[in-house]
Amino acid sequence: MVQDHLLLVLALLFTTSMLALLSNKLNVSYPILLVVSGLVISFIPGVPVIKMDPNIIFAVFLPPLLYSAAWNTSWAEFWRLRRPIGLLAFGLVIFTATAIAFFAHWLIPDCSLALGFLLGGIISPPDAVAAVSVFQNLKVPSRVTAILEGESLVNDASSLIVFRFALIAIFTGQFTFWQATGNFFSVVIMGVLIGLAIAHLVYAIHRYLSTTPSIDTALTLIAPYLMYLTAEHFHFSGVLAVVSGGLFLSFRSSDIFSYDSRLQSLTVWNVVIFLLNGVVFIMIGLQLPDIIHGIEHYSLSDCVFFAVAISLLSIIIRLIWVFPSAYLPRLLSRRIVAREGPLSWKPVFVIGWSGMRGVVSLASALAIPLTLENGAAFPHRNLILFITFIVILFTLVLQGLSLPLLLRLLKLKVVENDASQEQEIRHRLAIAVLAYLDDNCSQEIEAKPLFRRVKEKYERMAEIAEKQIKGEEQIPAFIQDYRQMLLAIIKIRRDELKKMHRNKEFADHLIRARERELDLEEARTRKN
Repeated sequence: MVQDHLLLVLALLFTTSMLALLSNKLNVSYPILLVVSGLVISFIPGVPVIKMDPNIIFAVFLPPLLYSAAWNTSWAEFWRLRRPIGLLAFGLVIFTATAIAFFAHWLIPDCSLALGFLLGGIISPPDAVAAVSVFQNLKVPSRVTAILEGESLVNDASSLIVFRFALIAIFTGQFTFWQATGNFFSVVIMGVLIGLAIAHLVYAIHRYLSTTPSIDTALTLIAPYLMYLTAEHFHFSGVLAVVSGGLFLSFRSSDIFSYDSRLQSLTVWNVVIFLLNGVVFIMIGLQLPDIIHGIEHYSLSDCVFFAVAISLLSIIIRLIWVFPSAYLPRLLSRRIVAREGPLSWKPVFVIGWSGMRGVVSLASALAIPLTLENGAAFPHRNLILFITFIVILFTLVLQGLSLPLLLRLLKLKVVENDASQEQEIRHRLAIAVLAYLDDNCSQEIEAKPLFRRVKEKYERMAEIAEKQIKGEEQIPAFIQDYRQMLLAIIKIRRDELKKMHRNKEFADHLIRARERELDLEEARTRKN
């Protein structure tokens, strides 16, 4: 039995890797290809039925995915964009849940308003993994990507809170607005406080104990689970606990990690997040046959009609929301216009069109109990599952595949100042080095050619960076040829190292050490 489960997990991991490789070849966002492939695979005769346990999704998959997103989010950028992020993550989620609740109550026979809110809470949060993976190879303003990533950090928490309150209303048959509002704020505030408390504990361990790179990496993998499970144990928001803790530790990461800890943890996390995302998206596609089999009381055509209508409504609701939320604050406050400048409708539309749903929606649907407290079957459970699946598939395929075409049609101008800021950073670093050399190594520079060459190198770096900042000098045309020459030299050294290894001329650990040096040197050369 254990071997069968292990073989199934390995098969999923291998299939995920191969499909991700295919998505790169086809230039298609990998979440889209994985969901569609999972759907196709599920109808192949003999393929075992895989059922997603919502407890596994929430407790195993969600914490590291949220933590990674929080870690890669700039706190300064998140705070600067708090208004649009908050309006999307809280305002849009509640607006979407409310609109879908009344629409489902009107559209679906015997669907109560509480069931409508349950469905609305499930499908209200977009999944930014799909949107960001689409944007990877496209020119998109960094503000758009930052808003979508920030939204995804918080909207899962708000949607799960709506989901929780809707379940309470269904089980108890009553809903008190003021009590729900008070519970909402307590769930949010206490979740954040628990996340920050655990983050400070982890920070103290990293900072004041003599950890190794392996221990540092292990702690980064353990921390999100501690934050999430602790908050959920006390019935607070585990999502916000992970997000707040991840943002804090990311902001302080330069204080607590050495260079080798950063290199090792980054490599490990890249692999972990790739596999987790891949497995989750392919498992979404594998769920459909089991969901269809469980549908009762409605024909498949009726269920498809309900699902497509609600999918279209969820897209329209987002588009309706984003424009007033973007422009109304500007009409009410001149300071916003003065601080942020003019706003084009094009990036606003792109944000509105980037509302693909994902794993949290399906996990929430699967978390619906099978029965009510009196033992009766939970009403419309399988229908809600089916609608959720179609919304995920519909939004991923329609919006995900059309985003690249939309960006080309809009001809969105991407005006970023990354290049000038990069040169400013280079200039200030070079000036700092020169100041240090003048204060501490002036005699060695005069007497020793090696020290003199180091100073001359940083003088040239400072001079080139300063000219580029002032616009007096463009990046030299030969820089690409120069980089290719450096890469060719690295290849020559690598080939010679391989020859030494094959001939067993030197100890393996010495060969590996030199190979690591070449890896770091090649990474620096390719990024510069």
